[in-house]
Amino acid sequence: MLRRGTLLMFCLGLLLNGCGSDDVTGSSDDTPPVEGPDVILSDVVRVNPGSYAPLSARIDLSTASDVSISLRVHGKNGEESDIIREFPDMGTDFSIPVHGLYANTENTVTLNFEDDSGTSLGSKDYTIQTGPLLADLPQIVIKEADRQAMAEGFTLVSYFGHNGTAFPQRPFIFDSFGDIRWYLDFRGHPDLNGLFYDDGMERLANGNFYFGSGGTAFGGDASNSIYEVDLFGAVQNTWEMPGYEFHHEVHEKPNGNFLVTVNKIGAPTIEDHIIEIDRESKQIIKVWDLGVSLEKTRTTWTTDSQDWFHANAVVYDETDDTIIVSGRTQGVVKLTASNEVVWIMAPHKDWGSAGNGKDLNQFLLTPLDKDGTPISSQAVLDGDSNHPDFEWNWYQHAPLVMPNGDIMLFDNGDSRNYSSNERYSRAVVYRVNPTDMTIQQIWQYGKELGEEAYSRIVSDVDYLPQKDHMLYSPGAIIFDGSIFGKSMEIDMSNNEVIFEADIIPPIAFFNIITLHRTERLPLYPD
Repeated sequence: MLRRGTLLMFCLGLLLNGCGSDDVTGSSDDTPPVEGPDVILSDVVRVNPGSYAPLSARIDLSTASDVSISLRVHGKNGEESDIIREFPDMGTDFSIPVHGLYANTENTVTLNFEDDSGTSLGSKDYTIQTGPLLADLPQIVIKEADRQAMAEGFTLVSYFGHNGTAFPQRPFIFDSFGDIRWYLDFRGHPDLNGLFYDDGMERLANGNFYFGSGGTAFGGDASNSIYEVDLFGAVQNTWEMPGYEFHHEVHEKPNGNFLVTVNKIGAPTIEDHIIEIDRESKQIIKVWDLGVSLEKTRTTWTTDSQDWFHANAVVYDETDDTIIVSGRTQGVVKLTASNEVVWIMAPHKDWGSAGNGKDLNQFLLTPLDKDGTPISSQAVLDGDSNHPDFEWNWYQHAPLVMPNGDIMLFDNGDSRNYSSNERYSRAVVYRVNPTDMTIQQIWQYGKELGEEAYSRIVSDVDYLPQKDHMLYSPGAIIFDGSIFGKSMEIDMSNNEVIFEADIIPPIAFFNIITLHRTERLPLYPD
């Protein structure tokens, strides 16, 4: 930091520009600023300006004429680790967000200036010192990284690990070299100091992040709200849910509304309601009671009469205005906007009548072999055994609708075929024909890894369309005496591993969970 005398004189000189204990100028604290182009009238750097993003900064500056600016955060591992961001809008007053700094490092950040004709007006380097990483954050071991073949971007981890205090949970982003380049630390936040985001955070269409906060049963906060935050961790908006408690998932629909998995306060059962919150009015406009559309007394996968369904994910299918809900202890179900079952993706054993009296057996999907022939074996239909071309999903997570309409999910494999003999997890793609009520297994990955990537709970898959790759993220692995999670990028054309990182926490949540989900995304939003 600046020495006290220097700091006082600096503040007096800035006057209305402001000054705080996290302000720096030029290239270091104790040396004169590096000379920049004449177009700069004034500039100041604020490290972690909102107090919640320790590896971020902001450069506030004024120029003598209209300019556009480009930013480069210089990486430790050559140009492949640089972060470049263009700010093409012309102007004279700027607040440039700087993300992707390294912890405990004198980072070099370069701003380049151009006039409206694209002529260079020069550049200026800034040296930005950061503090050490939180001890709660994990060790990241890169086991494979084909950087020419990888989908672009960084890996966002909805992290559960800690070093003694589990809350608030701490999302972070790391690069392909295993360096953490961004994280949020809400310990000092008035509302989010006990954050429990469950499935974790995703990026909104507008570029900010969103998540639910709840989980008092696990020691989290009791806000039961949806939060929108920017990359500095500043809250931009919130949505409450009176009468309900958040758990697991919030999903942004194409129209901006939110689908949320919730508990209905006062109900005898939990984790069996879905609500839709209108983005603009912030009102709950729709409710799905799964106890009405499904059979809450079915105990084939669980004997817990309270948490009989355990909804752990919900996604929207815009092709037919339906929702797809994953119930860890029942299967995957597609529901209409009026809470009518379209189909059920699960072994056929022991289905009866729904709460509304409908026979659920009519909604069970018939599996096909690779040639499209129905599989008639009752043992396969019921899930007692597998077919060479088909396996059911077991205690699954994270379903998604692919661009062609196929459904990808993380098949955890807990109690596979009603036993614990085969312990493996899979990413799997199914093709559902709702007219013929059939299901065909199109692709899978993970079975060959066995227990090394077996995660009986949590976990994630994502489709990376720009490369036709898949991001595979088992989040609660216990193997060879270690507890860790993985993020792997797989080429779906040949099942080749393009990228693999082990994420090893100091302490896993409940001594098993490292992460719930990972995402591949650009650090700066598009």
